[in-house]
Formats: sequence, C-alpha cells, structure tokens
Amino acid sequence: MPNLTHRLALPAFTTRNRVFMAPLTRMRAAQPGDVPTDLMREYYTQRADAGLIVTEGTQISPEGKGYHATPGIHSEKQIAGWRRITDAVHEAGGRIVLQLWHVGRITHPAVHGGEPGVSASALPFNGTTRVQGPDGNLISVDAPTPRALATDELPRVVDDYHRATLNARAAGFDMVEIHGANGYLLQQFMSTSSNHREDQYGGSLDNRARFPLEVVDAVVDAWDPAHVGMRISPMIKAGGLDDSDGLEMGLHIAGELNRRELGYLHLCEPDWVGGPALDDDFRIKLREAFDGVIIAAGNYTPDKSARILRAGWADAIAFGRLFIANPDLPRRLADGSPFNELRPDVISGGDATGYTDYPSLIG
Repeated sequence: MPNLTHRLALPAFTTRNRVFMAPLTRMRAAQPGDVPTDLMREYYTQRADAGLIVTEGTQISPEGKGYHATPGIHSEKQIAGWRRITDAVHEAGGRIVLQLWHVGRITHPAVHGGEPGVSASALPFNGTTRVQGPDGNLISVDAPTPRALATDELPRVVDDYHRATLNARAAGFDMVEIHGANGYLLQQFMSTSSNHREDQYGGSLDNRARFPLEVVDAVVDAWDPAHVGMRISPMIKAGGLDDSDGLEMGLHIAGELNRRELGYLHLCEPDWVGGPALDDDFRIKLREAFDGVIIAAGNYTPDKSARILRAGWADAIAFGRLFIANPDLPRRLADGSPFNELRPDVISGGDATGYTDYPSLIG
C-alpha cells in the first residue's frame, strides 16, 4: 500500500515522495514590483525535499493582487526572480509548481490605485485583507464591496491566466496550479453565495462553472493537460464565502477536470478554517469523478494521511503549517521525529524570522 515515503508518478514526472508542500501566503516579495527575492529562494530551496512544492498564490495580473508583498508572474522582473528560485530548487533535486492566483473581491483599493476589486457579483466580502500601513507595517483593513466583472471583460481575465502560464513556463516551473479555492475569484464564480449573475455565467451549476472551466482550458492551451493542476475547496468557509452547498459543484468540477485529463486535482478540505469535515462518502464520490492524481490538504496528521492513502482516496498529502515550521518535513515524517513549534505571529510579512530560521535535522 502507498505511504508518504513512496514515489508518485504524475502525468508529467515522478515525485521523490508523497509529502507535498501546500501553497502558503508569506508576503515577502520585494517592493515595489512584487518581485521574488533571494530570501524566498532560500525558503523554497530549504524545502526542496518535498515531493512537490506548490508555491504561494502568485498574482496573474495587477488586478489579481489582494495582499501586500505577494509575488506576481506578470512582469519580466518577476519572471527573472522566480527563475532564480526554480533553478535553485531543481539543483537541490526538487520539483516546484506555480499557483496561479486572482483574489477577486478579497482586496482593497489601496493596492489598486483607488479602484475596487472585482468579482462575480457586486457582493461585499465582509472581511479584511492586509495592506501596508503609513508606518510600513502590515495592517488589516476591511475589503469594500467589489464591482461585478462585465460579461465582455471575462475574456480579458482568461487571457491573463493564459499569459501567466506562459510566464511560468519561462520561469522554469514544472507545472502550474490554478487556484480555484479558498473563496478567491474562481470560487466566487462557482459558489451561489457570491455569484448572483443573470448572464450565462450565473444561475445554474453549469453556468457558474463556465468561467472557471474557460480558465482551465486557456491554461491547458498555454501548456498541456499534464502540466496543469487545479485546487478546489468545496464547502469551505473562507474569504467571506459560505460554500455550504458546494459539494455538487466540487464533484462537477472534478468530473470536468477528469475529462480534460488534468495532471492532478488538489482538494483543500474545509475543516481547517472552521468548515465541516468532509466525510468518506464524498471522498469515494470524488475518486469516482476524478481517476487521476488527487492531492489532499487541510489539517492533516500522519495518522490521517496514512488512512486516506491506504483507502486510495488521495495519492499525496500537502502540508502547510507543518512545512512552515519544519523545512525537513519529509524526513521528520519518515523517522517519526518531533516537529518544531510554529510561530504564528511571524507567518505573514517580515524578514527571515519565522521564515528561513527554523532548525532542520538535515546537515
């Protein structure tokens, strides 16, 4: 039976183990320009023993930005910055995937020249985002009501995903992952709680899935199915979203990704942010809908990982907070070594503290 130490054959390549690194917003890109830095290169290279690294969410365009100091993939300087990171990860024997990100309404006019964010509908987020305050430190601010994207604007956003994929290829990434989870733009279209549109992108399940699947097709066109994955989070309560009726959409999207033979499906489970725990009946249905590689993430422990892998409901497990505090997580999981304690106050923003200074058992 598979376990976390075993290799995994993806359509595009084989990973060294099944301990994947989940995408983690760390907010340490250089300003101005949201450019990846040498400190980020050290951070990712420290974790190159992961079977697969999925980067932090990376904005596909200036419009897609929601938080201060998050990196982009839409300028030449950003591409060059990421190239230094991918080269270093590859030199260390690792594999790295770029997560394509558009936050939609989870943003603030302060990062958009005074303009509001965009979404499926002009519905308030009722939450906060983090921007730079007058003293240079991060502050939490309310995200105001977005404007609804006009129907004729959607091809422009699809083109942004296509271009970002080409840029990711130029930056040396092994794959891209489309962020369709955690209440960001694509899930804002998928969920009935955030999509009240009356055009062909709203209403029925097929209509609400239309724009996300147009994005999938554009990204595949920019590369190929084997080099594209997608992250979904049915029933999550994040980003001001109440996706309590999202299981049907999750299975529908999974079936569409299966038909397109995508490289993997990344399931972000909702209970890590206060949503309901997914039951095994859903896991069985998800496996029936998508017969390719499934990555599971969300508050996983070694015991839960072993159970899900043994059942065949997932093929790899992505760890987030454990990977922040333990750059050598695959070794610790294999050896049963104790974990470093996470310092939650230095997760977002700042310098090397709480970023690259966690001790490792390696070397």
